[in-house]
Amino acid sequence: MAEVTIRLRPNGPLVVDLSAAEGVALKLIDHEGHPFTLPVGKPMVALCRCGHSANKPFCDGAHKTCDFQAVEVAPPPTATA
Repeated sequence: MAEVTIRLRPNGPLVVDLSAAEGVALKLIDHEGHPFTLPVGKPMVALCRCGHSANKPFCDGAHKTCDFQAVEVAPPPTATA
């Protein structure tokens, strides 16, 4: 089964990785239902989390100059008895 991975970069964007998702189409839709144009032929798309990108919803690297801090980590898996 194809898999899409979304990775949180420390103090940076959400990276949507389609490299393992052969044949899966990604759509990014705004709140009014209109699609954004995605880069053609790129296996990854970076989405802004800092709010300072001039190219929202895509990351343009603005997080590097606005002191954006976000280092969320997933909780460790729970042990099963």
